[in-house]
Amino acid sequence: MFGQLWRRGAAFLSVLLVVVLFSFAAIVSAALLTQGAEAVAAVYQDEVAPAIGAQTLPLSTATPVADAVMAAAEALQQVMINVYARVEPSVVNIEVIARRRYGEFDSSGSGFVWDTEGHIVTNAHVVYGAREIIVTFRDGHQARAQIVGLDDFSDLAVLKVKTDPKRLLPIELGDSSNLKVGQTVIAIGNPFGLVGSMTTGIISATGRTLNSARMLSLRTRMPFQNPAIIQVDAQINPGNSGGPLLDINGKLIGVNTAIHSETGRFQGIGFAVPVNTVKRVVPQLIAHGRAEYTWLGIESVGSQLGEFGGLTMATLAEQFNLPVDYGVIVARVVPGSPADIAGLRGGTRRVIVRGVPIRLGGDIIVAIDGTPIRNFDEMTAYLVTNTAPGDVVTLTIYRGSRRMDVQVTLAARPRE
Repeated sequence: MFGQLWRRGAAFLSVLLVVVLFSFAAIVSAALLTQGAEAVAAVYQDEVAPAIGAQTLPLSTATPVADAVMAAAEALQQVMINVYARVEPSVVNIEVIARRRYGEFDSSGSGFVWDTEGHIVTNAHVVYGAREIIVTFRDGHQARAQIVGLDDFSDLAVLKVKTDPKRLLPIELGDSSNLKVGQTVIAIGNPFGLVGSMTTGIISATGRTLNSARMLSLRTRMPFQNPAIIQVDAQINPGNSGGPLLDINGKLIGVNTAIHSETGRFQGIGFAVPVNTVKRVVPQLIAHGRAEYTWLGIESVGSQLGEFGGLTMATLAEQFNLPVDYGVIVARVVPGSPADIAGLRGGTRRVIVRGVPIRLGGDIIVAIDGTPIRNFDEMTAYLVTNTAPGDVVTLTIYRGSRRMDVQVTLAARPRE
């Protein structure tokens, strides 16, 4: 038994010796590592740091922005501040009590001063069906407004208020004919009733179209589109409608009118009616209470297909050996229309393109008064912004492979 105890004691001492040795080794290693780190730090401070001009271990810091860059940023900031200070007094809040089939409700939108006679411009949909309209100016003064004129197709309306002329500060009009994608834009309005809010962004696209009349009334049967619409990414929310879209000079280039959204809130796509359309429509609304548009009287392949899904004039030209790869193909001429009287010809053969029946063989319009026309939307935009009923225009067309000019006397667009 004594031998058994001896063997167990020896085993225990062996294990204890191993543990002591491992602990000693760990302590020694830690000491060596600590000394090593201290040695590395000492070498860095004594030899490396002086060589690279540093006195301490380097820290991650941002490089200061160059003075010229900061000056440019501050200049742009000052431009924005100045635009707001100059234009915001011209922007008004519009509160509407409207009638609907299911009763009355309150809503609000934006607008801006057009002239010193008390005319206010806003969207037609802001005041559509209004029973009472109250305009609030920057200083808090409120005035009741009457509708002078309203136009479904451009979604524009003109109101009139009676107030001190000193309060009426007209907005400065710009030009929307040469807008560029990427250009800075500024929107001022009253989103969600938050008066005098400013947002900024860029022009995302030009030449969009909206069926503004159908947005106002689903019962409309008229196919006419609101052309040359400006697409922007500046935030436009409920309450911004009718407010000004400005360039960095503070000049009006559009009237904010709609958003594309699946939630009812802004999702990065806003639309504005171009100021050149505003210049044509607003004086008519003030003078006559309504606006007239010119009418050519054709149906086109582009308007039938909407040129979506990659189907363009260039695609049709290649597939059907057309003489040009741009322009407006006349599919049908409305009997008795200006186009009919001028002798334009519609399509003569029916073809199926991607499941859609279209008519080819008609005249192809490539220019109006020398201005190149690439598609149906450009043709509509030109007619809306540059012509009036009774004007005579020169259409450059291709009839087969023959290029020729045709004079057309434009008429007023028919009403429903």
